[in-house]
Amino acid sequence: MESKVVVANHKMNLTVREISDYLKKISKINNKNVIICPTSIYAPYFLQNGYSVGLQNISYKEKGAYTGEISPVQASSMGISYAIVGHSERRELFDEKDYEVHAKVINALDNNMGVILCVGETDEEKDMLRTEYILKKEIRNALKDIKKEDECKIMIAYEPIWSIGSGKLPKNKEIEEIVVYIKEVLKKLGLSNIRILYGGSVNEKNIKELKKLKGIDGFLVGGSSLDPDKFLKIVEVAVK
Repeated sequence: MESKVVVANHKMNLTVREISDYLKKISKINNKNVIICPTSIYAPYFLQNGYSVGLQNISYKEKGAYTGEISPVQASSMGISYAIVGHSERRELFDEKDYEVHAKVINALDNNMGVILCVGETDEEKDMLRTEYILKKEIRNALKDIKKEDECKIMIAYEPIWSIGSGKLPKNKEIEEIVVYIKEVLKKLGLSNIRILYGGSVNEKNIKELKKLKGIDGFLVGGSSLDPDKFLKIVEVAVK
């Protein structure tokens, strides 16, 4: 089976001492298919150790009086290559709207950053059979007016919100059907060169089964990426 991309989303976790220990334990990872998205203040530690680094969020502004924000101009000037955009926690906890997600995607791409666009449905939306509607809406709104030459910089991470951190996983067949649907939506947008990742309770115990998924180019890993031993096992299986 082909090598996959593995993205670690640390969210708002780990201290400086823990980051130091983490770096020592994952030092054997030397693969550009592994992208680490630490809390932004820790990005330099991973850059200095040669890792591909992404931010967990990015501003839709390039510069100015926007306290607490980080622009893609600043990030790319440091060598940060990616930004996670539209994560469900940004949408839910910070009330991030589709138009903001779109503006962030465009700003990141215009400043030569790769985008990891998160899409996914809640438990309630799943029960109401609205999964396809939600995915189509989020993808079309985020990727409208994308230049053809920029599609290779984009990855879509399908993260069923009901699965994140819950330990519950869709069946492989369900995920594969959703991947087919996502590709259909992209095709109608004239986009055919976008990689698709799966996220949502990915861990060292289920990665072998998840790697069997057809049409999946990699994984977005949350909680299990915080434990270096667990993360190494995931990478060992996914990236060969």
